[in-house]
Amino acid sequence: MRLLCADDEEDIRTILQLALSLDPDLEVELVESGEAALARARTGRFDAIVLDGMMPGLDGYETCRRLKADPATASLPVIFLTAKTQRGEVEQALNLGAVACLMKPFDPMTLAAQLRAALGR
Repeated sequence: MRLLCADDEEDIRTILQLALSLDPDLEVELVESGEAALARARTGRFDAIVLDGMMPGLDGYETCRRLKADPATASLPVIFLTAKTQRGEVEQALNLGAVACLMKPFDPMTLAAQLRAALGR
């Protein structure tokens, strides 16, 4: 399964790479912004996209809205990985078309399983 993960924090991207590399069936590409996620989602072959909710410039919510509005990317499942897990933020993400919201900080040892569960795989 190919995942595109967008997070503006380099440390989080490093942890994501290490955590998800524990699952041999996952291939992960990391980008640092919503803009980069939009560009890669249009040109890459991904099974799902993981977005940080809070990124400078194009945040995860606007990135998700644009992904869902684009016929080329509308069918891609989106999962939010964010520190903002208040009810309003979770509802906003789900209303935009996300399939799940996972909380930061996350457990690197179980992250792949959580993503698979959210995607029904």
